[in-house]
Amino acid sequence: MSFALHGLGVSEGIAIGRARLMSHAIREVAHLTVTPRQAEKEITRLDAAFNAVRDELARLKEGAGGSAPSELFVFIDLHVMFLSDPELTEAPKAIIREKRCNAEWALVRQMEHLVERFEQFEDPYLRERKYDVVQVVERVVKELMGHPARGLPRQGKSVNEEDLVVVAHDLSPADTIAFKAHNFAAFVTDVGGATSHTAILARSMAIPAIVGVDQARALVRDGEWLIVDGMRGVLIVDPDERVLDEYQIRKEQHELERAKLKRLRSTPAETLDGVGISLLANIELPGDAKGALEAGAEGIGLFRTEFLFLGRGDMPSEDEQFEAYRKVVKTMEGRPVTIRTFDLGGDKSLDTQRTPTNPALGRRAIRLSLAEPRMFQTQLRAILRASRFGKVKLLVPMLSHAQQIDAMLAAVEEAKTGLRNDRIAFDEAIEVGGMIEVPCAALAINMFLKRLDFLSLGTNDLIQYTLAIDRSDEQVASLYDPLHPAVLMLVAHAITSAVKSGTPISVCGEMAGSPKFTRLFLGLGLRIFSMHPSQIPGVKNRVLQADTQELAPLVRRILRLDETPKVVEAVEKLNTMEKES
Repeated sequence: MSFALHGLGVSEGIAIGRARLMSHAIREVAHLTVTPRQAEKEITRLDAAFNAVRDELARLKEGAGGSAPSELFVFIDLHVMFLSDPELTEAPKAIIREKRCNAEWALVRQMEHLVERFEQFEDPYLRERKYDVVQVVERVVKELMGHPARGLPRQGKSVNEEDLVVVAHDLSPADTIAFKAHNFAAFVTDVGGATSHTAILARSMAIPAIVGVDQARALVRDGEWLIVDGMRGVLIVDPDERVLDEYQIRKEQHELERAKLKRLRSTPAETLDGVGISLLANIELPGDAKGALEAGAEGIGLFRTEFLFLGRGDMPSEDEQFEAYRKVVKTMEGRPVTIRTFDLGGDKSLDTQRTPTNPALGRRAIRLSLAEPRMFQTQLRAILRASRFGKVKLLVPMLSHAQQIDAMLAAVEEAKTGLRNDRIAFDEAIEVGGMIEVPCAALAINMFLKRLDFLSLGTNDLIQYTLAIDRSDEQVASLYDPLHPAVLMLVAHAITSAVKSGTPISVCGEMAGSPKFTRLFLGLGLRIFSMHPSQIPGVKNRVLQADTQELAPLVRRILRLDETPKVVEAVEKLNTMEKES
């Protein structure tokens, strides 16, 4: 019987294929009672399983070489760190001795305890690291049960890999590395969100994927025909012939459109009325710069340096950071590279004694940087040192007070002075900018314009903070609304104020990479967009078909609307250029 399941589409594309289910060992764990002597043997088994998984991850990482996306290695290192954390490796031993139980059951109990703690985090990225804990435990449990997670799903000789849709509770980075040498049609997982590593990796690998499809692993049978609509987040199980034919046509049309857009790579992004638009790329790791060039990016609009910090127990040294930044700058061959200082906050380890009440509103981003001056100086010096190799811009996140801006600028001057004393060259005229991502910054934008060289509008956080919505919380995610009149008022005020003052401003949030908002932004006066490299062709296509002089008065009318449904309707008309009478 045909039915549909809904989740979050995290990588565009349509795939049609047969389901191949991945096992979920954690759900198969039984509770066994053992004797005191057997308990010690269970502890020995547990140690051996942890060692085997560590060795397996090391071999996978080494064997992947440069063939896997760079993001994968961040998460592999994070899993290795968990495999050495006493909260995961030692605590189950106490459970085994106290409860006289088998190793598998003790490990899963401790995992559930840790997951509960991770769920207390307000920051969506940090909260979703609970899935990494689950993935690590899943791998160790499979080792304990004699079914190590080294094999790939098997298929009959008559079935091609490109006809298979992998359906799993979750996919670990190690799974994804193993899959890299194969050619599956799509991925579907029970769990995951927009900022989960599965989502990040799927976008970088251009694999159609849907995450957060509740109970997909339980409801889908092995070998069933599936349609994966990564654009709408819809999974159709056992579709009838009519639906199959319809989606086959959609799939062909999507692939044709994607092929056409690729041809725009070298075409300048210019509107019909001759306005040049800068399309830049957001990246997480140095290796991503190559993909940005291949997509036709004119530069890097946002290098999220926190990915260099996550998944390790210490802070990267100045030299290590410098080499990472220099690699990106040299790869971009003279094109601008905007490096954002780390946007970290809350407790990133398993030390739950320091769990903050609300990391999203606490000491994070620039607040954390100013509170940890030695760490901040290390990063500032590394960025400044890299600036001698190309056009580098320094971007600072979550600024909200004039005193913060002044303190940050003083820290930059301190780093410059230190480098001069050490006789280390850097760009003396490096531009310094700030993120507009909290409502007060958008409303009081003049304090930014007086002090900074450029601005970057982070719509993801701006929308969350304006509407008091955690978009990763499924209970309120439907209220996350980019076209809420209050959001548009703040965005319009920020862009208009910057344009009037002659200060360059870009948008680097998810809205920048969505073609349905391109004409809206052009009408607001935005001329610099920064997005995931894979989104550049679609946005460029919209730019080439737009006329800014025609759009400006239409957008001014939209800003006068006071209800979201009316705004949505007007934006839809804007995209089809159906003028209101």
